[in-house]
Amino acid sequence: MIDPRPVLYVIGLLVVAMGLFMLFPLALDLTAGDANWRAFFSASVICLVVGSAVALATANGAGRSMTLRQVFLLTTGVWVALPAFGSLPLILGAPGLSLTNALLESVSGMTTTGTTTIEGIDALPMGANLWRGILQWLGGLGIVIVAMLFLPVMKVGGMQFFRSEGFDTLGKVLPRAMDISSALIQVYVGMTVACAVTFFSLGMSGFDAVVHALTTVSTGGMSSYDKSFGVFIGPLEYAAAVFMLLGSLPFIRFVQLAQGSLRPLWRDPQVRAYLRWNLYAIAAVVTYEAFTHDIPLPGLIREATFNIVSIFSGTGFASVDLAAWGPLPFVVLIIVGLIGGCTSSTGCSVKVFRYLILFEAIKVQIRRLHNPGSVNPLRYDGRGVGQDVLDSVIVFFTMFILSFGLLAVALSLTGLETKTAVTAAWTSIANVGPVFGPEVGPTGAVHGFPEAAKWLMMAGMLVGRLELLSVYVLFMRRFWRD
Repeated sequence: MIDPRPVLYVIGLLVVAMGLFMLFPLALDLTAGDANWRAFFSASVICLVVGSAVALATANGAGRSMTLRQVFLLTTGVWVALPAFGSLPLILGAPGLSLTNALLESVSGMTTTGTTTIEGIDALPMGANLWRGILQWLGGLGIVIVAMLFLPVMKVGGMQFFRSEGFDTLGKVLPRAMDISSALIQVYVGMTVACAVTFFSLGMSGFDAVVHALTTVSTGGMSSYDKSFGVFIGPLEYAAAVFMLLGSLPFIRFVQLAQGSLRPLWRDPQVRAYLRWNLYAIAAVVTYEAFTHDIPLPGLIREATFNIVSIFSGTGFASVDLAAWGPLPFVVLIIVGLIGGCTSSTGCSVKVFRYLILFEAIKVQIRRLHNPGSVNPLRYDGRGVGQDVLDSVIVFFTMFILSFGLLAVALSLTGLETKTAVTAAWTSIANVGPVFGPEVGPTGAVHGFPEAAKWLMMAGMLVGRLELLSVYVLFMRRFWRD
């Protein structure tokens, strides 16, 4: 029997922290004279009371180190509990969502997916839009810490390859998990502040700069406007593209950079491949659009750069109607969304690292077929890749494809058209954001989807964000046995 006390204790403390974060939109609405502050007050009190009660009730198990099974349970438990409490202000106040819609909005925020159920975002109280940004920012920070500290220990999807990197390569600089978490938080906060200042200096209002900085660095993509980033045409698109790229690069490299070492960032195969693949995708879209549409080249390059980086990083902002780009750009968008950012970043989807391992494994196999007697060890970044890492990566790819396919079929069975079902599965499992199809609202909202489809999308978002297997293991009978 798994002792739930250490898990519940941490979750209780995090719920308390969420209640405290609600004080920011509460103060904003109160200052603006908007009565919606009462919703945040009520939700904050609920979080503080329930979180404190759970933490106090389980405090006698707090001092014990967690087992691997408890770590698995904690990871999923956090991403289930926090969105549930995070949805309260959206139910109790504006926009007054139903339980299902509020949960989808909150899950989409915490998983940094960015899909919304709200039509009329422009008319929301400032506190509600700030809260949506905070949800994404907290989710982005949380997943970076999980990727650095938990997933390597859990050996999910080949992440055990980075276990030695997090605790050995940094060596004397950051020897303990708390030190790594503290350094990651400092980098994350610093990058968010830099993004907000940049947005403000380029013409955004202070409020818009803060909200969009929260959702850009977290690669979440929720905007305070129905037109998403389409109201900020020009230099702001390039600025956002830069910070979306930074948010989808390994944060541990920025920690090392802050310690005075640029080499790890520049020499990281993930970083080089990710930037290179972004350039390839942008070039493909620009070339296609230049031959098929009469669009001035500077504007075309800007639009392609912003929107490709947005989808590639899993942010999901849009500055134009992506569905109108044409068939080839649409295929490019789907592909880059299924690649995603780098490991140990706020980026989503499969991640560049796994594709690099897969490509290297294919090369090794081809060499062995050509010369069976040769020795061709699988290497990544100059280091040998163990069979356990390769097996884990292959299993991840298999489960990702199966999950994507099954989710698409399940969504189609709810009544959604094929294109809508496939792109809804794509955006959920890869945590990208936009959905394409006739059932999608004019602003990209999915509020008109069947209730069953919304719950399926929520499940897909959670599974995709937590690297699939860390959730699926909870449904195995063996996991719960002593």
